[in-house]
Amino acid sequence: MSVQSPPGRPPAAERSDKPGRSARSGLRALVLRLHFYAGVLVAPFLLVAAISGLLYACSWQAEKIIYAEQLRVPASGERLPLARQVEAARAVRPDGTVLAVRPSVEKGATTRVLMSADGLDESEKLAVYVDPYRGDVKGELTVYGGSEALPVRAWLSRFHAHLHLGDAGRNYSEFAASWLWVVAGGGLVLWVSRGRRRRRDLLVPDFKKPGRRGTLSLHGTVGIWSVAGLMFLSATGLTWSVNAGARIDEIQKALNSSAPTLPGTSVGHHDGASHDHDHHAATDAVTGMGVDRILAATRLDGPVEIVYPAEPGKAFVVKQIDSTVPLRQDSAAVDPTTGQVTGTLRFADYPLFAKLTSIGVSAHMGQLFGLANQLLLAALALGLVLLIMWGYLMWWRRGRHGFGRPVPRGAWRAVPLWALAPLVGGAVLAGGLVPMFGYPLAAFIVLDAAVGRVRSFRRRAAPVHHHYGEEGS
Repeated sequence: MSVQSPPGRPPAAERSDKPGRSARSGLRALVLRLHFYAGVLVAPFLLVAAISGLLYACSWQAEKIIYAEQLRVPASGERLPLARQVEAARAVRPDGTVLAVRPSVEKGATTRVLMSADGLDESEKLAVYVDPYRGDVKGELTVYGGSEALPVRAWLSRFHAHLHLGDAGRNYSEFAASWLWVVAGGGLVLWVSRGRRRRRDLLVPDFKKPGRRGTLSLHGTVGIWSVAGLMFLSATGLTWSVNAGARIDEIQKALNSSAPTLPGTSVGHHDGASHDHDHHAATDAVTGMGVDRILAATRLDGPVEIVYPAEPGKAFVVKQIDSTVPLRQDSAAVDPTTGQVTGTLRFADYPLFAKLTSIGVSAHMGQLFGLANQLLLAALALGLVLLIMWGYLMWWRRGRHGFGRPVPRGAWRAVPLWALAPLVGGAVLAGGLVPMFGYPLAAFIVLDAAVGRVRSFRRRAAPVHHHYGEEGS
């Protein structure tokens, strides 16, 4: 009797005569199966992250319009001393404690006095906006995080980060970031390795192709233009995730690549009895002209934040907060009683990994290149939404009456050991570094193997029917 190969697999003679082609086809089938299942299962999480990311990218410009009354004032005359502006804020909110000041630098921008207030979360502050030319208070808003996100952007930032579900919700964003690079990288391999007659089809969609082929052309070309940006978003998003972020921090510390701390923040020794007195004395030292003297002593230009000491015996810290190119993130510590700089920290002295992390976070948040950065993020988010939609559409069009069948199992058997071993080793290493990739992958492998065993048992238990005729001996 003649024996036919199972559907979807090349004949045995072809597999043995052309091992190179068999290895390539096996690898492609393995990547296709991973890309398919990862796309189907992770796509809903990626879709939420993409839509919320798109809205967040637009919020930078939106808050300038929504909160223009607090952020902008007519520019006329010279700016008042910073101390007078702080006093104006304290007069309006005597119940608050000044935590930091962000002086007006841009023409027509207000000064922001950051204060503590009852009812705020740990990452929130009350910002009192002061007209630097006339000393009038223009309003107050709750701001969130180091970027001082105003209420609209803060809401979208939290929605993107954890769906307003707190620590439990952070698993969603980490799961999406942990698998985005897998889906994007797998799609790149599949699209580049696909046979085509014209090279332009690699980068330019063919709108003349009908049905599923046309959708595949759009999916592949948009994907190849987006893949670098998507993998960048995945990598930078993981740096401040809960699980992978902690492992990255451990690696940075082991390599001595963490951001260094500012020296000279301690300016004296105090006993317990005098803590309160010294703390108030240090704070009162800047209620006159002291805060202007502290800022002038550091000689730091551009947007800065003057951070008040949280406890007695600590220095005031003046730090640059410009996250656009070129980054200005130097900082200095100043003794409030003498006005002397007691320590400096230059961004140029950061270890390379710490610099790259800071730059990556700024780009991920849309700060590094300003409006251009935000437009690029919006384009990437919109591209990811389209890729997901086209992916599901192709899956639907594979079947006659709905979603098509999954990619067949067992593709890894056609992959030679020299290629399979590095893949397995890389997956184990990545799973250890990125737990929200490793745990789901391990669960899928176990579940897939169990399903395969059940199906194999059923096939062996089923009665065998012999067919004669054209396939008979």
